[in-house]
Amino acid sequence: MLAADRFAANLARVRARIHAAAQAAGRNEQQVTLVGASKGQPAAAVAVALAAGLGHFGENYVQDALPKMAEVAQGLVAGSAVPTWHFIGALQANKTRAVAENFAWVHAVDRLHIAQRLAQQRPFHAPPLNVCVQVHVGGEASKGGVEAAALPGLLAAIAALPRLQLRGLMCLPPPEHDPQRQRYWLRQLRELFESVNAAGAGLDTLSMGMSADLEAAVQEGATLVRIGTDLFGPRG
Repeated sequence: MLAADRFAANLARVRARIHAAAQAAGRNEQQVTLVGASKGQPAAAVAVALAAGLGHFGENYVQDALPKMAEVAQGLVAGSAVPTWHFIGALQANKTRAVAENFAWVHAVDRLHIAQRLAQQRPFHAPPLNVCVQVHVGGEASKGGVEAAALPGLLAAIAALPRLQLRGLMCLPPPEHDPQRQRYWLRQLRELFESVNAAGAGLDTLSMGMSADLEAAVQEGATLVRIGTDLFGPRG
C-alpha cells in the first residue's frame, strides 16, 4: 500500500519542480494544475493522494477506472474533498458513454465522431464535459491525434456541439532525454494553441507534460500536467 508519508514527500517534490519551472519561465505556478495519473493504482492510493491535498486524477482505461472511482466515492466522508476525474487515454467509441457519464474531463479527443458521441451521452443534469483535442506531434504511428492541418476544422465542429466545453489541446510527444528536444515537440503544440486562439478558438488549456518532461512542459506553457510515476511510484 502507498504510504502517506512517502506520497506526501513525492507530492512536495513534484510541486517544487513545477514552482521552479514556472519561475524560470516567468509564469505563476498557480496556472499549472497537477493531475495525478492514477492508472494502475488502487483506490487506496487515490485516497492517500486525496488526503495529501491532490484533487485531480487521470485514468487511461474505463474498465479499470469505474470500479476504482466507485470505491473512492464510497469511502469519502462528509466534508472531504471530492476528486476531479480526467480521462487521459485513447477513447474507443464503445466506451464513450461510460466516460461521458462519469468523468469531468476528456483529454484525447481526436475524431469528431467521438466528440459527437460524448455530447449525445453526457447527462443533461451534469455540467458540460471539458474536452481537449489531441494533436499528433512527432510522427509516431503508434500515437493518436489530429494532424495540425485538420485541427481548425475539428475545433470548430466540436465547439458547436452541446454539453461539451472545448477547453484546449493535448499531446503525447516522442520520448526525449534532452530538455531542448523535449521543448521542441512541446513548443509545436503551444504554437498551434496560439495560432488557433489568434483565429478566435478561445482555448485556455494545454495538457502536456509527464514525469520525465515536466519542466519542459511548464516552460512551454502547460496548464495541466499528467504525473504518474513521480507521484505514485512505479506501477506493478
